[in-house]
Amino acid sequence: MPAAKAGPFNGPDARGRFSGYGGRFVPETLMGPLEELEKAYRDAVLDPGFHKELDRLFRTYAGRPTPLTPARRFAAHIGKGRIYLKREDLTHTGAHKINNALGQILLARRMGKSRIIAETGAGQHGVATATVAALFGMECEIYMGTEDMRRQALNVFRMRLLGAKVRPVDSGSRTLKDAINEAMRDWVTNVADTHYLLGSVLGAHPYPWMVRDFQAVIGREAREQILAAEGRLPELLVACVGGGSNAIGLFYDFLREPGIRMIGVEAGGRGPALGDHAARFEGGSKGVLQGTLSYVLQDENGQIAGTHSVSAGLDYPAIGPEHAALHDSGRVQYTSVRDEAALEAFRLLSRTEGIIPALESAHAIAELLRRGPELEPDTLVIVNLSGRGDKDVNQVAEILNQDDLKGRSE
Repeated sequence: MPAAKAGPFNGPDARGRFSGYGGRFVPETLMGPLEELEKAYRDAVLDPGFHKELDRLFRTYAGRPTPLTPARRFAAHIGKGRIYLKREDLTHTGAHKINNALGQILLARRMGKSRIIAETGAGQHGVATATVAALFGMECEIYMGTEDMRRQALNVFRMRLLGAKVRPVDSGSRTLKDAINEAMRDWVTNVADTHYLLGSVLGAHPYPWMVRDFQAVIGREAREQILAAEGRLPELLVACVGGGSNAIGLFYDFLREPGIRMIGVEAGGRGPALGDHAARFEGGSKGVLQGTLSYVLQDENGQIAGTHSVSAGLDYPAIGPEHAALHDSGRVQYTSVRDEAALEAFRLLSRTEGIIPALESAHAIAELLRRGPELEPDTLVIVNLSGRGDKDVNQVAEILNQDDLKGRSE
């Protein structure tokens, strides 16, 4: 991880803003802990020992660098392009979330914290948090909406197996937004010994900045790997966007390359009506949610709207503030993919490459399928495969009956 620095759109500034987005909108009781965290991170960035230990953990524990895999049969199905998958699904715990979890657990130890709390939607961040807490011998509690617990029962078991307490959240939509609310209430009460290991580029400063820096290893590796494989940089990057950590992790190292297009893919859900999707840029407006100013799905009275996605990891009503800045600047294009297209992409990548993607990642795959006619034969593309689909197979089996799958294979 290189020394932290301001992004290409003047962010974060001293107030934690990315071109006006971000900041700290929290109760006074949390200002102190956030300032403590920011100071600890700034100190860590300047400490070679911190970087050395994190790099060691990336290599010997998380399994980095992850491969850049050519997807030849998938590209042949599209008919155009040279497509590579950045294989975050091959990290320990099965998703990019372990990158941030390792960085933050080292910070928690530097601050003398003994207890870790976190929120989770799809469960991958919860599993990563429980994993690093077990590694460092810390008490761990994970807040998770009961709807997400139903959809992601396997990850709930994994967290408990790793020694974490999983706290069901039955309020509101019973998804990620509500889990974050409960985690923040816990943190307010227990700031002395507790670190809140937030899982995405969301929340109050310094979280969006800090999480981005921990995830930027994805793009740094991808740059080196694509140059080694092809002798040139890609023309197109594609990643799904929930809170936005896997996407900014891939994009960040390439933002200053004007010839590279970038597409972030949100959850189009069931359709365009408010409450049927989680496409913040298509149906949202500027607002404050859970500590940060960004694009938020809300009604005309400013009440946070319900969301829907087949993917629990994309089912959140706000987006990271740096993505909001990138959207407004035009540097990154954001689009959305509906549930049925993501499910088809889930099946197709499995059949063509022998790789079962997370439903989150399947949204990025689906967008590339839609963009296929626009590609040139030699267009070089990297898609971030943010996680593996083990956690989703039971849910997909409920949606797609086995006879349908059998028919498609014959």
